[in-house]
Amino acid sequence: MKQDKSRKRLFGTNGVRGIFGKDLTIELTIDLIYSLSTYFKYGPIIVGCDGRKSNEILSNVVTSTLNSGGLDVIYAGKVPTPCLQFAIKNKKCNGGIMITASHNPPEYNGIKPCSKEGVEISREDELIVEEIFYSKKFAKIDGTNKTYKDDSVIREYIDKVQSLIDVDKIKSRAFKVVLDLGNGVQSLVAPYLLKNLGCEVITVYSDIDGNFPGRGPEPTVENLNTLSKMVKDNNADFGVAYDGDGDRSIFCDEKGVIHPGDRTAALLVKYLLNTKHKNAEIICPINTTMNVSLVAQELNSKVIETKVGSVEVSREMLKRNAIIGLEENGGFMYGKINQVRDGTMTTALILEMLANSNSFDNDFDSNLKNNQTTNTEEFRTFSELIGSLRKIYQFKTKFQCKSKEIADKIITECIKHGNPMKIDTLDGAKIWIDEETWVMVRPSGTEPLVRMYAESTSETLLDSKVREYTRIIENMIK
Repeated sequence: MKQDKSRKRLFGTNGVRGIFGKDLTIELTIDLIYSLSTYFKYGPIIVGCDGRKSNEILSNVVTSTLNSGGLDVIYAGKVPTPCLQFAIKNKKCNGGIMITASHNPPEYNGIKPCSKEGVEISREDELIVEEIFYSKKFAKIDGTNKTYKDDSVIREYIDKVQSLIDVDKIKSRAFKVVLDLGNGVQSLVAPYLLKNLGCEVITVYSDIDGNFPGRGPEPTVENLNTLSKMVKDNNADFGVAYDGDGDRSIFCDEKGVIHPGDRTAALLVKYLLNTKHKNAEIICPINTTMNVSLVAQELNSKVIETKVGSVEVSREMLKRNAIIGLEENGGFMYGKINQVRDGTMTTALILEMLANSNSFDNDFDSNLKNNQTTNTEEFRTFSELIGSLRKIYQFKTKFQCKSKEIADKIITECIKHGNPMKIDTLDGAKIWIDEETWVMVRPSGTEPLVRMYAESTSETLLDSKVREYTRIIENMIK
């Protein structure tokens, strides 16, 4: 279906989001859920939510409107998004709806519809839902259906994760792990899984609180100082921080160094390609670190690039039946459980990787020798493993941008600037300065922002290009 450009898009990069009561009103939500009821046609539809304050109202609105639209509902209550998505397949539902705004500020909320395959509905289906929404051609039914509470979602999810990893090997290492739960719903899952795996677990910001008073709902390299300190103070093996709905994870090594999401993902890719999934394809957005491509080349694998957004990656994984997918923001996808971002599954894979770090990759020895590492332990530490990746300097920032028109002009101006080696326009503009340096500019799909990403093997060149393109963007915004 073609997009009607005279209409404002409801869906952003991940579902329909907005400030509750302002952009995401009760009236809009009711019409959106009636549209989804018409789109789904039949149930059951499983519904879950994160810990945002507005979910006390929205969960009632969503479930009752689905019932009124003729669909039975399984209500899972507060759960991480990947638990809800796994339950769609596990319980053979016709779809699911997660009420979450993920990493957005506390005043936001959102509706994320998922298909019966357990991943977000496709971009084409988003347009179908929007057509129903704007035409108000809702399905008519006689009577209403029912909502059933189901408390088994988290237990069944944890059982599935444990079935996909070497539990005994992990238990034998008795890891100590610090979990920054970010006042989000991952508090209901990650600590329990890790305790099942024989880990000593230390938690921070473990109370579910929709105001996210700890460090906000989005874990970034810059705001995880508490996690870093706790890892060092407790002599932990590593730390991990989750976002508000628990589908993303950012890791901290035993030295307290916070690593960007796609750098950790490149390490996991290296582990999986060396062990369980040799030659598997890797699906990732165009703004992913070069380290993923370098690892893939070394291990005879292929990288398939998509537009930015977990929907794009998940849908491509589904189409290819792929096992490995990732995003640069800490979203790692393991197709053996589901083709979606999953913070808990990623943590379990990191534990398994560390438990096997004495055997899965012979080239670590030479890399560690070159880096003058003095650790003589049989098992490699997190910092040693991640040190085996090539040193690539990264930069990421965002700029407030009031309109799509200004954002489009910024992209055009960046494309026209200078004399780059090549430009990829799959999503915004990825401008290759040389074979090992790039700058990417694109409008956010969830907030009024323009995002900039950059990478280079030269820190000096990276700094220079970041300043250069920052001036262009700031001048356009002014």
